[in-house]
Amino acid sequence: MQQPVFWRLVVTAILILPSAKALASTPGTDVLDEIVVTADFRERAVQELPSSITVLDAAFIEANAAQHFEELVEVVPNLNWSGDGHRARYFQIRGVGELEQYQGAPNPSIGFLIDDIDFSGIGTVATLFDVASVEVLRGSQGSRYGANALGGLIYVKSKSPTAERDGRLELRAGDDGALGLGLAFGGTLNSDESLLFRISAQKQESNGFRTNRFLGRDDTNGRDEASLRLRLSYQPTPTVDANFSLLYGDIDNGYDAFSLDNSYAMLSDKPGRDAQKSLGTSLRIDWSGPESVTVTSITTLADSDIDFSFDADWGNDDSWAPVTYDYISLNERQRKTASQEIRLASDDGFSIFSRDADWLVGLYVQELKDELLTLNQGDYFDPFFDFADSLDDSFGSDYEASHAALFGQLDTSLSEATRLGFGLRVEHRSTRYVDTAGLSLGPSETLWGGEFSLTHDHSDSLTSFVSLTKGYKASGFNLGLVPQGRRSFGEELMWSVEAGLKSLLADNTLRLNASVFYSRRDDQQVRTSFQLVAGDPASFGFATLNVDGGNMTGVEADLRWFPNDSWELYANVGLLNARLGDFPTSVGGPSDRGQAHAPRYTLAAGATYRGARGYYARLDLTARDEFYFDVSHDQRSSAYELVHARVGYEGDSWSAQLWARNLFDKHYAVRGFYFGNEPPDFPNKLYTRLGDPRHVGITIEKRFD
Repeated sequence: MQQPVFWRLVVTAILILPSAKALASTPGTDVLDEIVVTADFRERAVQELPSSITVLDAAFIEANAAQHFEELVEVVPNLNWSGDGHRARYFQIRGVGELEQYQGAPNPSIGFLIDDIDFSGIGTVATLFDVASVEVLRGSQGSRYGANALGGLIYVKSKSPTAERDGRLELRAGDDGALGLGLAFGGTLNSDESLLFRISAQKQESNGFRTNRFLGRDDTNGRDEASLRLRLSYQPTPTVDANFSLLYGDIDNGYDAFSLDNSYAMLSDKPGRDAQKSLGTSLRIDWSGPESVTVTSITTLADSDIDFSFDADWGNDDSWAPVTYDYISLNERQRKTASQEIRLASDDGFSIFSRDADWLVGLYVQELKDELLTLNQGDYFDPFFDFADSLDDSFGSDYEASHAALFGQLDTSLSEATRLGFGLRVEHRSTRYVDTAGLSLGPSETLWGGEFSLTHDHSDSLTSFVSLTKGYKASGFNLGLVPQGRRSFGEELMWSVEAGLKSLLADNTLRLNASVFYSRRDDQQVRTSFQLVAGDPASFGFATLNVDGGNMTGVEADLRWFPNDSWELYANVGLLNARLGDFPTSVGGPSDRGQAHAPRYTLAAGATYRGARGYYARLDLTARDEFYFDVSHDQRSSAYELVHARVGYEGDSWSAQLWARNLFDKHYAVRGFYFGNEPPDFPNKLYTRLGDPRHVGITIEKRFD
């Protein structure tokens, strides 16, 4: 860890703030709006929840010129992502989370929901046009979301319809051939305003920041992303509220991101593709019944088709001449999910032993089907040794999983200032797996998790909490050619203790939340990679095994402050020490080192200045420490810092913004592999995929009634 660099960044972030000689607000200063978390069982203010949560609202997302959730990762404490595709789909919270899934049954550690629709492990469709908020819940969500949220949950919420008719038209253009067009509008569909709607659509394209010198093209890594959202709200009576959501995403991106010299210049002759078409719907019905009980039903359906391919040798005939070395990998996946959740929850006025209390019980069931077809092809010929080899290997698998869970939560007041919370979830999981290699499995298991929390209000503006949670992740099995004894792996448990403070200061113009945590991972699941055949870049194998002793310790803090009418300031900090467990002696592996994709610090800080006539300027700084790329080797990234800037004008009905992301064109790695990929000797080398370079553009928005 480069400690001096980190502390210089902290000092710089502090110095960009206006003088804080008094936290007393200037008369007329903006007051912070209450932030409501919708990913919890009940909609509650973030200041009331006994956990570490980051909520990014629509204003923050739009001010950052973010088009995809991938671009928001850097501002969330202790959140990282693995660049193992064109867009981010694998996330790590506090060091917990997958780096890839080329084969095998889906078994995510990080939940990813869009309007209650489950896209865990396939979050490529997480574009951000007309999104109301993004919520990141850090730590195990054992009682809320079960096995798919061992490390945490990411929840994306689209904007809800309102009775007031309104709309927006957004045009975006930038370098690298970037063009985007978005349209959203909504209002009421009947005279009594009981039926509301909102619809939005967006299309965006760019070249993808790569130049393929061999093919003479600049679009082999191009982006072509379209999304459609529909929200309907119907309230036929004062006691019934129904909300329908539809999401359609059509992501058709190129995938040509790795080069032999770790640059933005590609040499591949068969560039790949990273595409996903998803259609998802959710229907939520809330009924306020008799006896102060609310019944909630949430039904979701989703269907996704995913194509993922890549040039496995990253070169062409000229790259390897006189050796012939040409490999490609193609993967097609179809995933279908259907879920039903029923909740019974108390309304206001319920009490236990004359103390205010809230209770909730529920049932959740989900059916998941995942079909995978993989084709690896290639040829190798070395004229010096008269050696030839070819590959034409296809593999298919069908996976089905049924989940059923009972859950409950009780929150009760011990006094006017102290509250006790208890949650429990019991989940049964049964699976069926068959593949073209003749493997047929059908394991089932029952798991449980929960949480205990204690919250105390020291004043109207200061709350402290302490919590104990147990999270779990299901067991599974490894596919293909794996070493002896690695066919199956057991469940993982994670115990976490967290304590924190939540405060509203300076007449509600400054919000400061902070927490510390410790987590112990029992039978930690670690996914390792290995090359089955030297000289065959498509023969990578992956196996998950259990190791003992993994743990995480850290600190998270976020600040937002309106010191006066002109300035808005924020800072988010994460410190993390995530350690790997001990590998079995028979297996071998790294020891006494950090987990993969778990930087020891993450930092985001920014300032916005707004003038009296609608003009504004914004500057953001983000930074993260070096991190290990994988558990199969000890190669690491470099620490890096990024600066984003924007200036603009916002009027009553239109706005314009000039923006620059990665203003100083910093080169930084988001994924790394260490293996031999250059014939004829195939020396092991580190190959990295770079994040986006400097990107400059303009966004113009027209708002209408």
